Amino acid sequence: MADAKNEAVENLESAIEELMTEEVEIDLTEEEPVDELAALRAERDEFKDRFMRALADAENTRKRGERDRREAEQYGGSKLARDMLPVYDNMKRALEAAGEAGDGAKALVEGVELTMRSLLNIFEKHGIRLLAPEVGDKFDPEVHEAMFEAPVPGTKSGDIIQVMGEGFMLHDRLLRPAQVGVSSTPK
Repeated sequence: MADAKNEAVENLESAIEELMTEEVEIDLTEEEPVDELAALRAERDEFKDRFMRALADAENTRKRGERDRREAEQYGGSKLARDMLPVYDNMKRALEAAGEAGDGAKALVEGVELTMRSLLNIFEKHGIRLLAPEVGDKFDPEVHEAMFEAPVPGTKSGDIIQVMGEGFMLHDRLLRPAQVGVSSTPK
């Protein structure tokens, strides 16, 4: 990225230097001064065009570099975020299992709940949003992954009938789709 920017700036500088150092001989004899002047104007216009193109190239390189920097800043941690999602899943399963076990593990449950809240706060701080569809929502292939399809009376085709796993977004990019069961046309 920096090399392309430096190259564009060097091209611009060399075009300017060429314009400044080129010696132009003007021979305004009576034999065709108009043609000589037209040739000089054409050459000037060519140099001006090259200069403007080099300037535009440098500006485009600057804009591309800025866009790349913003994307790296915003999405650079997506691999780490993806690797953290199974931690969330395991903690959620631990909470569900502990809730079924009864009061014997109350302190453990509180500790896991506290850790889960902390993890979700960190996710939120870094732009990771939880996608938690509910039964009855419409299936959206952009953010949901259909794990199965089944005809269920009382539902419309494309309704979510079961949620097997939550999904996550990193800013506006999908990290992991929510895993759902979808209603097909009831028979």
